[in-house]
Amino acid sequence: MKYNEFNIISKFFKNQQKKDKNQITGIGDDSALIKIPKNNMLAISTDTLVEDIHFLKNTNPKDLAYKSVAVNLSDLAAMGAIPKWITLSMTMPKSDAKWLKIFSKSFFNILNKYKLKLIGGDTNCGPLSITISVYGLIHGNKSLLRSNAKNEDLIYVTGSLGESAAGCFLLQKKIFLRNINIRNFLIKKHLKPIPRINEGLLLKDIANSAIDISDGLISDLGHILKSSKCGANIDLNKIPISKNLKNNFKSSQYLDWALHTGEDYELCFTIPKKNIEKLNFSIKKKLIQCTCIGYITPIEKELNLTRNKKKIILNKTGFNHFI
Repeated sequence: MKYNEFNIISKFFKNQQKKDKNQITGIGDDSALIKIPKNNMLAISTDTLVEDIHFLKNTNPKDLAYKSVAVNLSDLAAMGAIPKWITLSMTMPKSDAKWLKIFSKSFFNILNKYKLKLIGGDTNCGPLSITISVYGLIHGNKSLLRSNAKNEDLIYVTGSLGESAAGCFLLQKKIFLRNINIRNFLIKKHLKPIPRINEGLLLKDIANSAIDISDGLISDLGHILKSSKCGANIDLNKIPISKNLKNNFKSSQYLDWALHTGEDYELCFTIPKKNIEKLNFSIKKKLIQCTCIGYITPIEKELNLTRNKKKIILNKTGFNHFI
């Protein structure tokens, strides 16, 4: 059976969730109407995922739905926001009922996990792409920004870096692994990143700045340095690399993936020394897993990289959509 735009919305996306108390209108009107609670700021982020650029052709719609939402939630995490609402716009080459059923089921599974409400969107015919906007609430007047890093802040990253890149290259058959369990684990890291929502909320009141690592550590840290008009010293030996990478690939490979390839969706943040005790307490309580990799310096946009106390020169940058 072929579906038009309104059939698709009605069958697969409308009336799948109950409205929340701040939602006045949602799917079915020309616009969604949302009431913003008092003493809250609204955080908004939009991302588009395009086939053969952000995801491989024939990606399972279950994985595509999950990742489309997760990468947007990662942006809210980097601001210290609580996810609340979402819009979905899809361009598809055809109305495939089986594909839509799998996609929508996975889509609402992750929405319900993070207590997100779908409030609108659009469907069109064309090359496959997914555009999502997420809306979150930040209580009070303090948020995490790229522009607030301070001299002598310590620089941290959550989790470990480079595994998503390895998973992507495994899917593309650019690299190979005999161990099927590790192979599947790395592919899952690429297809199903975990948005660091709880970590962002924890950091909102103790960190000075933050960004999610989508285009590679060097590129994304560079955004903080540019916005905050500062520099940084980074010890490459301190970059968190998992045993899965260290035991199966060359150091030149996994360090390149960690620094430049991106799609880890971990948080890079800077924190003043006065708040390190609070951070260490949260680490001890296992509320956050993070590693100190360097510190902020006063020289604008100067990024110094060292390894074994020797200065390292890198010529590569992070992911660029137009290269």
